[in-house]
Amino acid sequence: MDSFKYVDGVLHAEGVPVTKIAREQGTPAYVYSRETLLDHYTKIDQAFAAVPHLICFSVKANSNLGVLAILNKAGSGFDVVSGGELHRVQKIGGPMKKVVYAGVGKTDEEIGAALKAGILMFNVESEAELENIGRIATDLREKKQIAEPARVALRVNPDVDPHTHHYITTGKKETKFGVDLQRASQVLKNAPKYKNVQVAGVHAHIGSQITEVEPYKESLGKVVSFIKDHRSKDVPLTYLNSGGGFGIYYADKKAPPVAQFAQVMVPLVQQSGCTLVLEPGRFIVGNSGILLTRVIYVKDSGAKRFLIVDAGMNDLIRPSLYDAFHEIWPVESETLPPTRGGAAKADPDATLEVDVVGPICESGDFLAKGRALPKEIKRGDLLAVFSAGAYGYVMASNYNTRGRAPEIIVKGGAYAIATRRETYDDILKNESVPESVL
Repeated sequence: MDSFKYVDGVLHAEGVPVTKIAREQGTPAYVYSRETLLDHYTKIDQAFAAVPHLICFSVKANSNLGVLAILNKAGSGFDVVSGGELHRVQKIGGPMKKVVYAGVGKTDEEIGAALKAGILMFNVESEAELENIGRIATDLREKKQIAEPARVALRVNPDVDPHTHHYITTGKKETKFGVDLQRASQVLKNAPKYKNVQVAGVHAHIGSQITEVEPYKESLGKVVSFIKDHRSKDVPLTYLNSGGGFGIYYADKKAPPVAQFAQVMVPLVQQSGCTLVLEPGRFIVGNSGILLTRVIYVKDSGAKRFLIVDAGMNDLIRPSLYDAFHEIWPVESETLPPTRGGAAKADPDATLEVDVVGPICESGDFLAKGRALPKEIKRGDLLAVFSAGAYGYVMASNYNTRGRAPEIIVKGGAYAIATRRETYDDILKNESVPESVL
């Protein structure tokens, strides 16, 4: 679970009442729990203790420097998908030999920077990318800017349905990710011809928010057979990267504990004889954060009630983009939400179906629709949007010229500001009015 608990009717993040954070820092605001971050990281580390493994936190899930620094201190590596994310990991002193670089569209500049930084390996998505990495590595070695060949893991597409949202499905053959197993065989056969590239492993990330064990069993079974069939002296496959994707409990679908995934995966990894690389993001940080928001207006329109709040789709786009469910509940409440020990079914006498909507000038700006919430919610009340630690702030924007919310990290009985609230001047600092166009 997480370290967000109701104490005497008030939601606390660890030992801090979130009413205090809202009063002192305003809303909307992201609040993260250090204790939860470390607990979820440790759960993965312990679950896979039986095999050599490297946990590389997926920076795209939450790239806050404070969050990354906490995980770095705990021993985590990092999975990056851009030059900017690599820069963040360098900024917090993350060891480059624990960094894997994924993504289908790495530019020459990004590849060069990663090679100079000395990362562990690239996850290569195509033959064209493999050739390009080899070309850049050869050039840099000739200039004596790097000393070793580029190490890569070939991303294969095992054509496995992870039974998740189609936007975050990556292991089916119709997606843009990886190469099919037949093509991958040919790539490995040709691997020795690529100058200054060492194919050291196989990568197979099939999707995100996966709440069933079977897709991992099917995918890893295919990949392990592939590795055993293709391991040779010329192509010494020593890494098996299964990506991330472990689901979390948002509300309607309880995800299995990570130990249940490990129970299926560990025997297959042992058969492969490889070091396992994991790239979890959401599992570590998703339930480590909440979004605080305040009710601006309560609006009744016919039989419909709207709670208009100060957080919008620019702050948390997941409900609009994925139709994602985030539990929402008053910060001060005598009754608990379902995931915190409250009644599984809303009391019709005490609740009302409402739409929780933001201030953005779009019909798609909502945090929840048709949600049963306590009837007594009024203007000025604080609401907590739970499970907002992953793909929340990182996907925020300045749409409608709105400043992004602050990010706050709680440790025990105190909190610290990790990202301050953006001002209008912050938003406009890179803009100007060129006289030549007037």
